[in-house]
Amino acid sequence: MTGPNGPGATSTEIGVSPTAPVFIGSNVYRGSSYGGSHPLAIPRVPTVTDLCRALGWLPPDSYRTSPRAKPQALTTFHTADYIAALQRAEERQQVDDTTRRRHGLGTVSNPVYPQMYRRPATSAGGVLMAAEMIARGGVAYVPGGGTHHGMADRANGFCFLNDPVLGILHLRALGLRRIIYVDIDAHHCDGVEEALAGMKDLRIVSIHEEGRWPFTGALTDTAGGIAFNLPVPRELNDTEYDLILDRFLLPAVDSFRPDAIVLQCGADALLEDPLSRLALSNTCHWRTVAALAAMTNRYLVLGGGGYNPWSVGRCWAGVWATLAGHDIPETLPDRAQQVLRALTWTRGKQRTPPAAWMRSLRDPSRPGAIRPEIRDRVERLRQRFARQV
Repeated sequence: MTGPNGPGATSTEIGVSPTAPVFIGSNVYRGSSYGGSHPLAIPRVPTVTDLCRALGWLPPDSYRTSPRAKPQALTTFHTADYIAALQRAEERQQVDDTTRRRHGLGTVSNPVYPQMYRRPATSAGGVLMAAEMIARGGVAYVPGGGTHHGMADRANGFCFLNDPVLGILHLRALGLRRIIYVDIDAHHCDGVEEALAGMKDLRIVSIHEEGRWPFTGALTDTAGGIAFNLPVPRELNDTEYDLILDRFLLPAVDSFRPDAIVLQCGADALLEDPLSRLALSNTCHWRTVAALAAMTNRYLVLGGGGYNPWSVGRCWAGVWATLAGHDIPETLPDRAQQVLRALTWTRGKQRTPPAAWMRSLRDPSRPGAIRPEIRDRVERLRQRFARQV
């Protein structure tokens, strides 16, 4: 990694208490967009950062600027040819047909844009920095991370690089063996699963919408014995999620006895998101964040999907509050409300968003009946991980 601390900086050298949660961000996300017609035209990390600052939750000792990962660090997972192609595409602001076909660059999902190498390399650098920080114990939050679809030799699903894989491999290189990756994004973590399939002492737990792109992560898909995939039907509600959390997710983590937990906290499973049909409130994310924090002293929390600017910002700001021990006010102060009122969204149905989105971070509870198929899938997975203990 580049940056003032050099490529081998440890948590002690960085000057961060091994138990103090750290928020890792960057200005590279400000004004950086995949293009006006893309779902990632919205500001996400800047909104979370600004909300947390407006609420007094980001004093200087809690915030670190993400370095940009060097190509050598990126090639611990990605191919050198792909990294070179990504750098060339940014420099030239175009790709030829061969590069597009081979590496998935210059597509509708992964377009050419001015920061197409620098931005994901900065996200990856933040995750690598976070891995070094938590290796001796601690909590790190990288909302710009969580790009779980990236493949070794190609961009995929809005993800140019796969920073969860890079972070997990770096934790392994730092001496941690038993690492569990938990993913609550609405879309299955196909890139992470393909990269880590069959790798000893790793476990993947994914909860995602069935029948949703990338159409992977079936209940029977075990990725060589390490993955526990729970596809859920449309309209998943808070009551159903609570069952999944208590009966499946937390027992699956506890039974593994991990040295570290990596959580991908995509916000696209929320009711208001345009790219899924799930119906959760953001309190489901916050409960997950808190419950997993109680199960480890090495915790890396990432962002991920999320395509409604208000729901992403409110959810991820609450994630940081949960990690850092801040009380979430029922009514936001004026300065925080101004951050939310300044957002615009031309792609969504909510061009005039509800007033409640400006006043509070917390969604109302979204309870409902528990469907039999969810109970059945949870019990089938419980039986499987019980056999592996």
